[in-house]
Amino acid sequence: MKNVLVVDGLSKAFGQVQAVNDLHFAVCKGEVFGLLGHNGAGKSTSIECILGVQKAQRGTVRILGMDPVTDRKQLFEKVGVQFQETNYQAKITVEEICRLRHSLYRHPADWEELLSAFGLSGLRKQTVSNLSGGERQRLSVVLALIPNPELVFLDELTTGLDPKARRDVWKYLEKLKEKGLTILLTSHYMDEVEALCDRICILKKGRTVVLDTVASVIEQSPYNNLEESYLWYSGEEETANESF
Repeated sequence: MKNVLVVDGLSKAFGQVQAVNDLHFAVCKGEVFGLLGHNGAGKSTSIECILGVQKAQRGTVRILGMDPVTDRKQLFEKVGVQFQETNYQAKITVEEICRLRHSLYRHPADWEELLSAFGLSGLRKQTVSNLSGGERQRLSVVLALIPNPELVFLDELTTGLDPKARRDVWKYLEKLKEKGLTILLTSHYMDEVEALCDRICILKKGRTVVLDTVASVIEQSPYNNLEESYLWYSGEEETANESF
């Protein structure tokens, strides 16, 4: 199956701190790939290096066969990005920001359909600054999907959402996956990871601890569920035990 994303030997340090250390993985077309790890494990830096926002010291990245730094313009139409923290203009409305994003692309998705799918149609005249945290989070996913991308990066996509809203987002993403969308996501919700991800990579101190299917990751651990397996791989289990 065709690789949409290939990361080969990616490394990034900040002074003496090695944030990402020799990261290798490939993501196939139509796959949902989870990049996991506790805060500070290297997830955000990895994604920023993959997207060319941060400059890696070593390694190569290819997105749809292209270099994310030198081929940035060509990839603009093909990649969607949702970061956990996003700043918006103070007085811009939901409709205005969607129309603006829509106008930047040659073959965008229907932004009104996306607002409806994410339960935001009734808020189109609302200023973004007056949205709740969960509503802003859903809007950030909508904006990442407006380009009608072939690959989308979703950073903690359902943080702040209630259980029904989370499941609605999952269902919509599953439909997009069936149409061939490739997704790289980060999440601290293991039920979300199990529901969406085909394979996962768990990072610890910038290094890959395990990379496999969810079922295989659980099987290789001493536990029989993903949450406890994740804590064991990432070292958070030890930290939790020390706090008691």
